[in-house]
Order: sequence, then structure tokens, then C-alpha cells
Amino acid sequence: MEKTLIFGHQKPDTDSVTSSIVLSYLKNQLGEDTEARVLGNINNETEFVLKYFGVETPKYLNDVRIQIKDVEYNKDCFLNEKDSIFKSYKYMNETKIGTIPVISDEGKYIGAVSMKDVASNLISGKLSWLHTSYDNLLEALDGKEILRYDSEIEGNIIVPSYRSTTFKEQISIDRDSVLIIGDRHSIIEYAVENSASIIILTNGVKMKEEHLEIAKKNHVDVISTKYDGLTTANLVVLSNYIKDKIKKEEIISVNENDALFDVLEMANKKKYSNYPVLNNNGECLGIFRVSTAENNHPKKVILVDHNEKEQSVVGLDEAEIVEIVDHHKIGNIGTSMPINFRNMTVGCTETILYLMYKESGIKIPKEIAGLMLSGIISDTLLLTSPTTTDTDRKALEELAKIAEVDYTKYGMEMFKAGSSLAGKSISDIIHGDFKNFTVDNQKLGIGQISTMSTDEIMSKKEEIISELNEMAENENYRAVALFVTDILKNGSYILFNEKSKDIFAESFDVPNIEENHFFEGMVSRKKQIVPKLMNHLDK
Repeated sequence: MEKTLIFGHQKPDTDSVTSSIVLSYLKNQLGEDTEARVLGNINNETEFVLKYFGVETPKYLNDVRIQIKDVEYNKDCFLNEKDSIFKSYKYMNETKIGTIPVISDEGKYIGAVSMKDVASNLISGKLSWLHTSYDNLLEALDGKEILRYDSEIEGNIIVPSYRSTTFKEQISIDRDSVLIIGDRHSIIEYAVENSASIIILTNGVKMKEEHLEIAKKNHVDVISTKYDGLTTANLVVLSNYIKDKIKKEEIISVNENDALFDVLEMANKKKYSNYPVLNNNGECLGIFRVSTAENNHPKKVILVDHNEKEQSVVGLDEAEIVEIVDHHKIGNIGTSMPINFRNMTVGCTETILYLMYKESGIKIPKEIAGLMLSGIISDTLLLTSPTTTDTDRKALEELAKIAEVDYTKYGMEMFKAGSSLAGKSISDIIHGDFKNFTVDNQKLGIGQISTMSTDEIMSKKEEIISELNEMAENENYRAVALFVTDILKNGSYILFNEKSKDIFAESFDVPNIEENHFFEGMVSRKKQIVPKLMNHLDK
């Protein structure tokens, strides 16, 4: 069974990333199988936190759509290229699948064979040539090994119909001859003397000892079968390698990581029922049948620090949400069955997780405590945000003891690391912590960056405003802004797209608002910024 994936929102901040790791540790300690993931690149602040406490960055999660590997497809359903037509036919009858993938000895997918191909071979194929293995012949003929010198057999199939003297006069026997014969001992003698490739004795006939000795001398393979001549001839044709009958270009394969929805859309156009399933190494894993698409297992996920689809992973509708832990307003995510939903009016998701550790009786390791306190410091701006509660303060103090850090001094180091703009583009600055909201079909985008040096950001003011204008125009935003939060001054500057000036002026009751306006004490997007904007736009 796959792990339950735990992740935060699309723009990973310190709270969402550390909460994913912290909750995953808790769940695993309680006997569950979970894994923390991130939905995007981590910011400088979060990178500092993870390095400081020696914790690896979670793997990136692209989407949680149902993939082919989540479907109960026919695993290990394939044929080897050296299997016979006979075996292929039996396998297709047993599995009730009309098209079967064919693999090489290394497991690589090389094509597919269908029941139609088998039938076509029996009607219009080259019936006089054999290319197969000794073992395939034994299997098809239910035969008995008499002499074996070659693992592979190739040659013209000869079934004598002349009398012996005529046969010897008109038919040449050599190393490329496959002789099917009953008790016509003079022809058998002729065949072993001329080093035939193989002699297949029908009707349980036994070769004379003197002929057997010559066959040994000339390395002639010999098989005996109970079947009559006609049946044997048919079965010998069916013992040919399947690799000579496969289709390559016509058959479309899928990857185990392909999204089920995309594959079904493709199948609807191509009208095929069966598709070989490959891994990234080109190895065949089995075959996907369109009729089995509903037999799938959605990925199980736990959301932290968000509960709105717009902020979450691609394909969330196809996943099974089993739990949510968040401290934001309740959004638009719905579930098909009851789940654990932990939502509290605290300043940080980590505070909720701190309480969950206490309730579960799980000891908090030093590095986990470090991650938890980092999330609280980040989301509450070192307990200065209006979202801060006494529960946050108590949790931070206790976690600092476990992590053995001075949280004030550490918090300043963390903010300093997060404030660095080294290597960041204008888009990076805007989108580092950016969230979308929708009010009455109006799209709103709010970015926020916390810094200890606003001068560095404001030196790029004109470039940021230009980028915001382009975003509003190209991405259909009614209003888009970046709030630059000064950690030391405990307030935020605003930069916005020019056409939304009236919205921000009316929302914040600042009639002549200008770019770079400073809002004293405004540091919380969740509690101070977004509610005012939504109240105005919802009128």
C-alpha cells in the first residue's frame, strides 16, 4: 500500500513545510505510513530552518491524480519474445485478453501480439519454415526428448509424402531441414546421414538403434511425440517464436506514471481496449484494460496549513483526503466521507501539532521541536502578529527548551536569512509567499514578503509594480498586490497594480492611497489584509 502523503500549500512557507514534516513524524510514530512532501521550491527562510536543525527537504509532489499504477491492471501479464505461438494462444485463452505485450529477455517491451495475429499466421503465414527453441517444440508437441544438441532450431519443415526412393531423388536434406516422419526408416536413415537439423518422430515411433547412433555422430536433434503426422505438422508451425509475429509501431503503450484521465481520453480516440504498461526504464509491467479503469486506488493525502483547492496540489479532486490540520478560515474543499479536520484560531499550524503531540503522548525530539518553533516564529512574526494567541506563546516557550535555542535570537537569524534577495527575480519576490482568492467571481492575488531591510525591496519598487500590472492584465486579476512587511517596524508597505488603486483605497479606508503606503501594525494577511478586501469586494 502506498504511503499517505502530507503537504502544505502551493507556495511553501516555513509553517507549511515544517508542519508536513512534523505531522508525518507524529503519524509514523503512531504506526501509520506517511511521507511529507512539498508542492514547490522552498524559500530562503525555510531552507535556513531545515539546515539549522539538520532535516532534509521533503521531495517535490507534482500532482495526486490517479495514475495507471493506482489501477488494478493485469500485472506481469506478458509473453517473452522466445515463447511460441502455441504458448501465446494458450495464454490469451487463459487470461481472456486478446492482445498481449511481448518482452525481451531483459524485460524490455518490444511489441505486442494479438489473437488476430495468431489466426492470420495460421491462414496466410509462412507455414514451411520453423524458427524456435527445442523447448518450445517439446511443449507444443507434448514431446519426449530423444537427442538434444541445439537449444535453437531453424529450418524448412519437411513432411514426406513420396515413396522413399522418390523422396531421396527429389528432396535434399541438410542442416536446415526439419523432418516430421513416422516409421519410414529408410528416410530416417537418409536424414541422419545428411545431418538434418531435427527429426520429429510421430505416433510414438522409435528410431532404430543404428540410426540413433548415426544421429548422435552427426549431432541430429530428435524428438518423439504421440501425435499423428497432421497434428504434429500443425503443432510444429505453432511452436515458432512469437517474436517473428509481433506488432511494434501499431501498438500504443502507456507509462505506469501516466494519469488515468489522460490515458482514458487517449483510449477514447484510439478505440483500443488494451495497452501495455511500461516503467521509466522501458520494462513491461503488464497490461492496462480500459474496462478495469474503475478498479483504482486514489492516493491518500493529508493537508496542512491550507484547506482550499486553489492553494493545493493538482488533481486533489481525484485523491482521498483523510485529514486536514489548519489554522485558516474554512475554504471550499469537500470530501466524500467524514474525516479528521483539526482547525483552530491560533497563529500557526505548528501550534495545533504541538497540542496533538501532547494529546498522543509522543515525545517531541529536538529537531522536531526546532521545526515547530520555527513555524510559530515565522507565522506570528516572533509573536508580534495579531493572530498570536496565548497558546502560541506557551508552545513556543516549551519548544524552545526542547530545541535548546533562544527563540528571540534564533528568530532574528531566521528572518535575516529569509530576507535575502540574492539571486531572486522580481517574480520570485512577488510569488515567494503568494495566495489567490476568489470573491464573487473576482480573482484576487496577495503576495507578502517579510524583511528586516525594506530598502532593498523598495529599490526595486518600479519593477515590482510593472510586474504586478502585467500579472493583472495577463492573468485576469481584479486586484493584485505585494505587501512588504517590515519585521522591525511591525507594519507593511503596499505595492499594487495601478487599476486596483480604488479597491485598496476603499478597502483600507485610505482615500488617496499611493504605492509604498505604510500600514502601521498590519502584518497578518489572514487576519488584517484579506478580510478587508473580501468585505469590500463582496458588497
